[in-house]
Amino acid sequence: MLIVSFFSSLGLFFILSALIQVSHAEELEVKETVIVYNWEDYIPEKVLKDFTEETGIEVNYHTYNNNEIMYTTLDLQNGRGFDVIVPSTYLVDKMANEGLLQPINKEKLANFKHLDVSLLNKSFDQNNTYSVPYMWGSTAIGINTEKIKPEDVTSWHDLWHKHWRNQLFLIDDMLEIFYIALALDNVSLAQANEDDIQRAYQRLVKLIPNVKKVSADEPAAPFLSGDIDIGLIWNGDIVAAQEEKPSLMYIYPKEGVSFWMDNFVIPARAHNIDNAYTFIDYMLRPEVAIQCVEEYAYATANQTAKSQLDEAFRNNPAIFPPAEIIAKGDFQSGIGKKHELYQLYWDKLKLLRAQAN
Repeated sequence: MLIVSFFSSLGLFFILSALIQVSHAEELEVKETVIVYNWEDYIPEKVLKDFTEETGIEVNYHTYNNNEIMYTTLDLQNGRGFDVIVPSTYLVDKMANEGLLQPINKEKLANFKHLDVSLLNKSFDQNNTYSVPYMWGSTAIGINTEKIKPEDVTSWHDLWHKHWRNQLFLIDDMLEIFYIALALDNVSLAQANEDDIQRAYQRLVKLIPNVKKVSADEPAAPFLSGDIDIGLIWNGDIVAAQEEKPSLMYIYPKEGVSFWMDNFVIPARAHNIDNAYTFIDYMLRPEVAIQCVEEYAYATANQTAKSQLDEAFRNNPAIFPPAEIIAKGDFQSGIGKKHELYQLYWDKLKLLRAQAN
């Protein structure tokens, strides 16, 4: 996901709003409080309510709809203002290197033992020094089978077909979008060199005429409204939307897909540290993790919870991909100084699309 150097006016508004809210929250802060900054629609309200009822700790809850706003808000405050944040994989590495996170004391997390060991000790945070896995998922192609035959969309390359002119939906996420162009050359996000990224950029320029909408806010909404029939989307959004619109289908392109994981972290200058650990440990309870999967249809990193899930969730390949799909995928990890290079070409793409509109 993207760390950008410029934002739309709306993005800046949300960042400033978050800063004001946090400042106000700290003024009103009482002893038993935990300030959580998380993705929209990512922890059920009942879970937050039950946590407060059991522990007496009030959850001061703030949300964002992309990593860029979250990162910029925290960076502007030098790691203060929140007690728990939920960044995606590659950002954990970046934030830790910039001194925005504090190490995790696993001795304070009795439920850490429930986590899937295959999702621990990843390259973006070896030994899980700074992060605790929450939920994970993939980004692939969503289609409306009432309008599109699944056999007509089997490759990322199919998105460039002139038939889809002004019809595609894309998630507003730099790395997800660059992934689909790099995958056609069998190059990963982390392995890509400058030539690879420039070639991917040129390929994405050619995709612009096919793009109708780019957003990270409720990405399933245009599919449900009928405004969009094909596009790049997160798996959980399609699975949840299928309940209302069964004709929606999630397709894994033959080249592979991008996998990501969102993680609990504690900012470097968090104030309510003990409450942060209490909150994270509560979220690691299997019964709580199950509620989150059932609400949002994303895969849990909690192995104990997975084993107790209803088969409809546990055996859904859109939620828990088959081994062969995982083997072909690219699990997002730290990309180091390549952030700046991706950002450079991402900014150019956004400018070109704005001019095209």
